Amino acid sequence: MDDGPPRKAKLLAERSSRRGSLDVVSMVDFEASGLAQLGLFETLTEANVPNARNAIAALRQPQALPHIYSGLVIAYNPAKIKALPKSLADLWDPKYKGRVGFADILFPYNIAAASLAAGGTLGDLAPGMAKLGEMKALAPKIFATNEAVAQALKAEDIWITLAWRARVHQWRRAGLSVAAAVPAEGIVPTTFTASVPKNSQQKDNAFAYLNAMLDAGAQSAFAERMGYVPTVTNAKLPPELAAQIAFTPEEQSRFKVPDFGYFAQAMPALQQYWSRDFKAA
Repeated sequence: MDDGPPRKAKLLAERSSRRGSLDVVSMVDFEASGLAQLGLFETLTEANVPNARNAIAALRQPQALPHIYSGLVIAYNPAKIKALPKSLADLWDPKYKGRVGFADILFPYNIAAASLAAGGTLGDLAPGMAKLGEMKALAPKIFATNEAVAQALKAEDIWITLAWRARVHQWRRAGLSVAAAVPAEGIVPTTFTASVPKNSQQKDNAFAYLNAMLDAGAQSAFAERMGYVPTVTNAKLPPELAAQIAFTPEEQSRFKVPDFGYFAQAMPALQQYWSRDFKAA
């Protein structure tokens, strides 16, 4: 997510040029959707990317194929929090005052989670902003990156946060005392996608790259290395790894997929609230 804005700026700056400088663009799902609506990307089909036939249908977009995905969970230190957190609302428990942390770069998802904690939806994040307003009394800590959140967990400066399940897997593998809990309100998934700009100078190579990206072997290898779930149905994971990073059919049924159109439209307001009203207070 943190590299998205520069890529977006480059794409918009070059949109009128017939010779773009990018051939494959990786974006988080809602950013890819917004740019696709501007007509910047090629349509991706099984004709130009044959392995697209194996991509999970719910994660596909006409102009953006899914590379990897994960879901937002409650990450916590089990040495400090003995009882398994069950709800996003647990982060607002007064006993965690000064021990709740957030990654700054996840701000739209933090607001989305707060909206679910408030009983709202992902089609209107106003309840989430109001809910985060209540969090200020608990002195939450905000960190610039996911890596900084991990360091805070390691130092026990914070005990509980929101993170992608893939990140929790990475942190645990690095030796952190951290566990993941699936919130009762549902799981906000995120998909990292890949697209081909219409003004790409190497379209055939770009399509070949996307096809290799969706190869089952490549997807399985990336999952083992990074902890993100494969986006193709023919990728196989070792059972132990799948138990740590994947989502069961029941959990998948509770996915709360953001309204990408709403997210794209609301992003300036979300950014303003997070930076001016929540962080600065």
